[in-house]
Amino acid sequence: MWQRLRSALRRLRGSSAASPAGGDRPPAGAMERAVVRCVPSEPKLSLRFVLPDGSAKHMQRDQAEPLGRALARIATNAAKGPAKAAKKSKKARAEGGPAGEAAVLPAVRLFSRDGAAVGAEVPNAAAWQDGSVLHIGAARYRVERNPPALTELRLPRSLLAGFPVCPKVSAEFAAPQHCEFRWYRERRPGPGGEAAGSDAGPDWVEAAAAERVFTPSNALVGLRLKLRCTPGDGAQRYGPPCEVESSGPVEAGPGACTFDPRHLYTGKLCGDRAVRAVSYNILADTYAQTEFSRTVLYPYCAPYALELDYRQNLLKKELAGYNADLICLQEVDKSVFVDSLAPALDAFGLEGLFKIKEKQHEGLATFYRRAKFSLLSQHDIAFSDALLSDPLHKELCDRLVKYPMVQEKVLQRSSVLQVSVLQSTTDPSRKICVANTHLYWHPKGGNIRLIQIAVALSHIRHVARDLYPSIPIIFCGDFNSTPSSGTYSFISSGGIAEDHEDWVSNGEDERCNMALSHPFQLLSACGEPAYTNYVGGFHGCLDYIFIDRNALEVEQVIPLPSHEEVTTHQALPSVSHPSDHIALVCDLKWK
Repeated sequence: MWQRLRSALRRLRGSSAASPAGGDRPPAGAMERAVVRCVPSEPKLSLRFVLPDGSAKHMQRDQAEPLGRALARIATNAAKGPAKAAKKSKKARAEGGPAGEAAVLPAVRLFSRDGAAVGAEVPNAAAWQDGSVLHIGAARYRVERNPPALTELRLPRSLLAGFPVCPKVSAEFAAPQHCEFRWYRERRPGPGGEAAGSDAGPDWVEAAAAERVFTPSNALVGLRLKLRCTPGDGAQRYGPPCEVESSGPVEAGPGACTFDPRHLYTGKLCGDRAVRAVSYNILADTYAQTEFSRTVLYPYCAPYALELDYRQNLLKKELAGYNADLICLQEVDKSVFVDSLAPALDAFGLEGLFKIKEKQHEGLATFYRRAKFSLLSQHDIAFSDALLSDPLHKELCDRLVKYPMVQEKVLQRSSVLQVSVLQSTTDPSRKICVANTHLYWHPKGGNIRLIQIAVALSHIRHVARDLYPSIPIIFCGDFNSTPSSGTYSFISSGGIAEDHEDWVSNGEDERCNMALSHPFQLLSACGEPAYTNYVGGFHGCLDYIFIDRNALEVEQVIPLPSHEEVTTHQALPSVSHPSDHIALVCDLKWK
């Protein structure tokens, strides 16, 4: 673990884009620092300090080792410099030069914060406490145990005026919400440019207040940005700051976006008795960046508007502006979740969970507002694995054996279900089961989707009835099913007949007749919009937020973009909309 962190720190400090903002040495007259890293799960602790001769020392010692041995080793290291000097002096004397003094071991002792000497027999893990003082001869070092430290600081590659810039911040013994941030912009060059003299140095001017997220204005188009971050732990301890510069300048934004009018309805957070939920297929980059996508699926979309960095700018602004308590996303690239969405939405108070599809690079993400909910448990499954191995689905699995072609197709699918049980932070008796899925996509796959949703609802029943009796559910996702489909009918009505036409959705060869039922009374909170997916060759309603009608009711549905807004650039995605789907947003309240 320490080796990985050291490598990360070296990369951070050695990069041209991110570097420490100042030296490690304290100002003249101040006590030197001795930095100790001691983690209970690791056998060794590390100790870093700079000797009076300027040489940096980095030692690894067993945590259980007696302090006396570590101090003896420090004394030996401290004497090496004078010993080398003495050796040179001896050589000089042999050549007729002035003689030097022989090196001696300096006195090395450790004193606790109250001034008492720490015993030589005390284990290292207990001896090196924060605030204790290390004496090496006449030099004094204040011990900093596990101080806050940045391991990664990164800015997005694409910066757009009017869109939030959310840095990726990784730290040890620190948390982003406790770090200090300062934003700078390049000094405008050329005739009439600004006079020098900024605290940030000759080339940078402070651009914003100390906020983690910065939204550049149109006035900054053409200028690069710099971020200075000082890691903190929330206990008034701060580590050395680091800086990172953007790789390119701020560029002009696209102007009005499809989601801007929707934000007028979501400018404030919901109250304690309400929950704002979002479901959104965000279009995975792994699908957007294919030749087929560029030439067949989305030929009307400007190529730059299909680029991941561009779409992420729009997506982060859209999601942040909804001020949601729950966000369920589909088609989330793993790298997008880790490097972009999770850091960005964390800055807006949302915690993220990710479930990747089997043998895929994308999956599902569920975000919840930390101020409103805490996570009790997760119960994610892959449909194919659950169908084969979970006793909950044995009856369905046995019935499916009669239809080997359908069974094979179901088991080949990589679809997954994300299930999270959340608890209210203000009323612990109030719990909720949040499910998120993305069903099989093929237009003729209605029979496959019926099997998948049967597995999903059976699993949700186990969580929301057996494990947490009678907690309400919110079931979001891209169900790839229109309101006229068997899947929608099954979810809404609680049952599906064995002679429903979707059982032969792919012809007689894949006929699969069985009656299914589930115990929930579910309602589509956003109704049945004309479409939630609008591309050149298709438009229809495929996405839903299903709610437990016995426990929840709809307070408001945020209007979808108008048809004129959706078709301004022919179809979706476009320069003003980041996906081929439209987000569903609604406010729910407890009955």
